[in-house]
Amino acid sequence: MTQYAIYFQQQWVGDHPVEWFLSRVEPSNAVVREMEEAGVLVFAGGLDENMADAFTADATSGTVTITDGPYTETTEYLGGITVIDVPDLETAKLWAGKLAEGCGWPQEVRVVR
Repeated sequence: MTQYAIYFQQQWVGDHPVEWFLSRVEPSNAVVREMEEAGVLVFAGGLDENMADAFTADATSGTVTITDGPYTETTEYLGGITVIDVPDLETAKLWAGKLAEGCGWPQEVRVVR
């Protein structure tokens, strides 16, 4: 089995009214429940949108430095991630498609090594 990360950048979500976002909760949660029932879910979660609460840890100088805020100025940031453990790429594509449909925005998939 191989683990795949299915994730999205917050900016891919788009601008929608609150009602639209509320309408996506049940369909996206249903996909996560389906993943759990199928035994493929490793982890799923959305990330806090407040980048002021982000911090970085950097040890490249030989000393660990903790700094408030994201590592670099960015126009895109990770909005959520789901990790699945499935037998092949085709199965990962199937789950990514279901999650994209449930959420209502694009998802990207990469192998976890």
